Amino acid sequence: MTSDTNPTGLRGIEFVEYCSKEHENLDQLFKAFGFSKLSTNAEKDLIFYKQNDINFIVNNKLSGHTHNFVNDHGPSISSMAFRVENADKAFEVSVKNGARAAEGEYTYKGKKVPAIYGIGDSLLYFVDKFEDKNFYQELGFIDDSVKEEIEGKGFIRIDHLTNNVYKGTMQKWTDFYKQTFGFTEVRYFDIKGAKTGLKSFALQSPCKTFCIPINEGTEAKSQINEYLEEYNGPGIQHIAFTSEDIVKSVESLAATQIETLDIDDEYYDEVFDRVPNVTEDQVKLRKNNILVDGDDEGYLLQIFTKNVIGPIFIEIIQRKNHDSFGEGNFGALFRSIEKDQEKRGYLD
Repeated sequence: MTSDTNPTGLRGIEFVEYCSKEHENLDQLFKAFGFSKLSTNAEKDLIFYKQNDINFIVNNKLSGHTHNFVNDHGPSISSMAFRVENADKAFEVSVKNGARAAEGEYTYKGKKVPAIYGIGDSLLYFVDKFEDKNFYQELGFIDDSVKEEIEGKGFIRIDHLTNNVYKGTMQKWTDFYKQTFGFTEVRYFDIKGAKTGLKSFALQSPCKTFCIPINEGTEAKSQINEYLEEYNGPGIQHIAFTSEDIVKSVESLAATQIETLDIDDEYYDEVFDRVPNVTEDQVKLRKNNILVDGDDEGYLLQIFTKNVIGPIFIEIIQRKNHDSFGEGNFGALFRSIEKDQEKRGYLD
């Protein structure tokens, strides 16, 4: 419910919107990840994909915010929608708390879905009709002749969406999420790799259904700055999908075009001593480059793809009574990212 700690009545993520001039690539990618293509609009410039509680929209419009966004950023995430109790009230409260009002592109029953500007001038929509089974039809998704229902890969919901911002602006955007929505800071990281580093605030939504970490780089050449250069500004660096069985999910991706980061062999020489309560097959975890982190209370399993949408990549995560972000894996992850950057010629 709406409260001092949840001023917009936030209840989760409704959809994430993507754009690309090569939308066929997104179609192939999402289907490889196990998303069903369910409908388009009459002009086929909006396409809707779904897997469990993850909803994606590909927006191919030739005018408006998303068209301008793809021209500025290339393949990118141009907006997302938050589920709220009352969309108009959430919009009113967010603007009162300092957010900038935006003119969105979606209309529900003849009325514009309210929206504000987020990081990098992406849009944040407020949706209160998410329980309406005809919601996407009302948004304009009326053509189901293109429907391609495929077997999912075990992805249930969005765990978190990590944003990269310019150095010196991390606090500004942290305050934006705190003051506008009531997010709370659950972690602060100051991470050093062999050649690069980053600082990060991890913020949890007041409804406790997802998190938004915000990163800024600490060196002139870093994974953060490489993203900002290619993306031409700040935005979502990666989205994490929650899986019920990460080994099964990752193995189901083996025959697809999706590649994951390679992890040093020495990482597995000590990780199961550091996290001894893992019940999954250790051989399979190692074979599939799945990272492990945890404590006496529980553990998590995670893996990262290489870039799949411009500079955006996907994380797959399975939580077993553990709510961190894999801090114990940051060293191995940074070594892997830096090796990949060296292969691409970004780092010497």
